[in-house]
Amino acid sequence: MSKSLLIEYALFTPKSAVLTEGKGDRNLIVQGVIQRADAKNQNGRVYPKSILEREVERYINGPVSENRALGELDHPESMVINLKNVSHNIKQLWWDGDDLMGKVEVLPTPSGNILKELFLNKITVGISSRGMGSVQPLGEGTVEVQDDFELLCWDFVSTPSTQGAFMSPTGLSEGYKPQHNNKYSKINTLVSDIICSQSGVCCIR
Repeated sequence: MSKSLLIEYALFTPKSAVLTEGKGDRNLIVQGVIQRADAKNQNGRVYPKSILEREVERYINGPVSENRALGELDHPESMVINLKNVSHNIKQLWWDGDDLMGKVEVLPTPSGNILKELFLNKITVGISSRGMGSVQPLGEGTVEVQDDFELLCWDFVSTPSTQGAFMSPTGLSEGYKPQHNNKYSKINTLVSDIICSQSGVCCIR
């Protein structure tokens, strides 16, 4: 079974108590759930805890301990972490039952500054894991990630506040795209056309 790029989305809701400036370097530190094991996610994947535990331990002993557990703001469809888009560095990972918790330092990079402002303005963002692996169908729209899974990183991404409300999955990439035929998209298009015709500036997409 061939390995594919596996990308997962989840909402990241940090506790308000950790939305404070870090000491010394004054970088923002956020903390929250970044992934869940042994549960069917919104796109039908299940990550066995034994596999996720193995990869998290490897990640802790490697990138985290070496201070290079970097991630991007808006993930690419790639295995490569693009340094010019790096926004954060994961400082700590631990388990709370089946929830994988993370302590994340927001870096003072261009992308990190954007992420920082989103957090400080209480904008809900998503957390997206990137990894390589294969899946095995379990039936009823569920697949299980297999033992060849390799965790690459976590990125922060834009996601809707209600998962799947106006978006649809696109296979193994687990990305989303707007359903342009729904009534909300039609309203946005109509408003955008009016603004464009009156001002020449199209500000709604």
